[in-house]
Amino acid sequence: MSRTMQDERFTKAWQRDADALAAGELADPHALLGPHPDGDGGAIVRAWRPGAEHVVVHVAGGLDYGCELVHPAGVWAAHLDGLKPPLDYEIETRYPDGVAVTAPDPYRFAPTVGELDIHLAGEGRHEEIYEHLGGHLREVDGMAGTAFAVWAPAAKSVAVVGDFNSWDGRLHPMRSLGSSGIWELFLPGVDAGALYKFEIRTQGGALRVKTDPYARQVEISPKTAAIVARSEHEWADGEWVAARSDQLQHERPMSVYEVHLGSWRRDPDNPEGLLNYAQLADELAAYATDMGFTHVELLPVMAHPFTGSWGYQVTGYFAPDPRLGGPDDLKAFVDRMHEHGVGVLMDWVPAHFPRDDWALARFDGTALYEHDDPRRGAHPEWGTLVFNFGRNEVRNFLLASGLFWCEEYHADGLRVDAVASMLYLDYSRKAGEWIPNEHGGREDLEAVAFLKELNEALHAREPGIISAAEESTAWPGVSRPTYVGGLGFGFKWNMGWMHDTLDYFAHDPIHRRFHHHELTFSLMYAFSENFILPLSHDEVVHGKGTIYSRMPGDHWQKLANVRALYAYQWAHPGKQLLFMGQEFAQADEWSAERSLDWHLLEGGSGHEGVQSLVRDLNYAYRDEPALWQRDGDPEGFFWIEANDAENSVVAFARTSRDGRVLVCVMNLTPVPREGYRVGLPRGGRWREVLNTDAEIYGGSGVGNLGGVDAEALPWHGQEHSAAMSLPPLGVLWFAPE
Repeated sequence: MSRTMQDERFTKAWQRDADALAAGELADPHALLGPHPDGDGGAIVRAWRPGAEHVVVHVAGGLDYGCELVHPAGVWAAHLDGLKPPLDYEIETRYPDGVAVTAPDPYRFAPTVGELDIHLAGEGRHEEIYEHLGGHLREVDGMAGTAFAVWAPAAKSVAVVGDFNSWDGRLHPMRSLGSSGIWELFLPGVDAGALYKFEIRTQGGALRVKTDPYARQVEISPKTAAIVARSEHEWADGEWVAARSDQLQHERPMSVYEVHLGSWRRDPDNPEGLLNYAQLADELAAYATDMGFTHVELLPVMAHPFTGSWGYQVTGYFAPDPRLGGPDDLKAFVDRMHEHGVGVLMDWVPAHFPRDDWALARFDGTALYEHDDPRRGAHPEWGTLVFNFGRNEVRNFLLASGLFWCEEYHADGLRVDAVASMLYLDYSRKAGEWIPNEHGGREDLEAVAFLKELNEALHAREPGIISAAEESTAWPGVSRPTYVGGLGFGFKWNMGWMHDTLDYFAHDPIHRRFHHHELTFSLMYAFSENFILPLSHDEVVHGKGTIYSRMPGDHWQKLANVRALYAYQWAHPGKQLLFMGQEFAQADEWSAERSLDWHLLEGGSGHEGVQSLVRDLNYAYRDEPALWQRDGDPEGFFWIEANDAENSVVAFARTSRDGRVLVCVMNLTPVPREGYRVGLPRGGRWREVLNTDAEIYGGSGVGNLGGVDAEALPWHGQEHSAAMSLPPLGVLWFAPE
């Protein structure tokens, strides 16, 4: 019997490891496989080659060592006299069918995840954990390959599988890095483009094949593999990013165009109709620039298998939607938008995730990313799972994801979806269906702590970044700093303004005098938060119709109401957001499966007039600091006429820090009002900056011939006033000449 057989076959500890390896249950295959001192001044190399016929170790320098089968399941070993680890070698394997493979041994490399990384991940404070978990191209000991790492603390064993090993979970078992729950393996020779997953053996012995939670790139659904990614994009937006870091976003113009990339425009030459990121970059950048929007906000571009979720059921928290292109394509899209002077905001969903079995759900056979108790872990309204914000590693996963899109993709901000569902334990739950917090309350204290941590990290690492909360309740201080007890968001969506305003405009003008408060009530709380006024995708789906279809009256009146609404929105304190298609008053409800109705802009139907108005609103808004410099300051707003409910007339003023002023006058009935006197804060000539009833917008042309002269006649509490012609269903903006 050979020396190798004598040394290896009868070592009980080794035998137990080999048995566990064969059963797929060995937590640390590196303790068995790879090079090890033999105690006699040499080395033993063990290799795991199930089904092999012949195995040879080729050591650098031309030394070859034949291996012997020392465990029937496929453990081979060679004794290397006079050599000591570390060793530079490859293993040649021949199989009965004649196939021969020579490759470096992955079990000769030290861990690629460091102790500090493990410690920070366990504490939930590793803001760049995405650089260490997942699949990353690395060079280790001069050898190029891919370092794989995954967090699966309850797994009995984990193997990496892919097209590089025929998806055979026996071939590349991973090493457990102790109590961290992280499993790791460096595979030399695995290059960009390789497909992979993790095969996880649960404590009960079941196999779960999972997509990498940290994957940078994934296959197009229904395929679900992760892809080893290499980025070659060279950013050209350095000046943009540098300038952003010095900006106070609350005191800058912000007019946001909300876009679902898959349905903004379609490609007739593509069987699926989708434009890719490159095509969208050219067309959307040019359109947003022409329309005067300062930002685009993208419905989630993170990978999601169910297109009907519009991206809000995310499975790839670090991977872009592959239907539209790869990671570098999305980076090029952002670069192009910045080149045109347009910021990019991204919708991001840390509240919940879908139940797809190949993704995050019960990842290692246990409720890992979610709560085990459905009263905390299941979302009854959406059929999804709720993240366990009390678990450090889960919180770290989400924190890193939020930072990732801003740092790796140069996003100018995040709009965090469904914040209300995170804040309240009883959200969409009946009595008995939720668990109170430690104080007996309904607030999710763990989610609150996470949101504060997220915003602190975002603003510290990315100065000038925008963080906005879609939050529909009266939770205090959503957009206030954490050091004064707030959640730390930069902005909050003003859902109250949106609901009240749309309800008001839906009333027939003859009844609006009974609902005047719906138009004016928002100013009771307009300065309690830093608000964004959203007319978003949520208002044009699920049978709600569109902004146009909600309006009363005939076609002309509907368009006039839409124009009036937008001029009011742009003049109201707060930033603006408008969903795609509404800028030209699309008539039909939005569908993610088809293009917008761009044909409405042809033929003089009046829709092109709404589009022209929105363009002019944006440019006038940008040019007038009174409309954006003091959005959060009550001193930047005052009522002129808030109580003329009988005539449905409203007038108010906005002011800048240097004394600029803009007056907005609204007549929300179809009756023109000649000689209507409006108080003005100054005398002299007032220029008519904008008139929504202008003929170029499809209106009737009632106006003031370019301006009015203010008389020294006190009115509406002002020292001066002017008699005006108020157009039907129209809004006027005036500024002193």
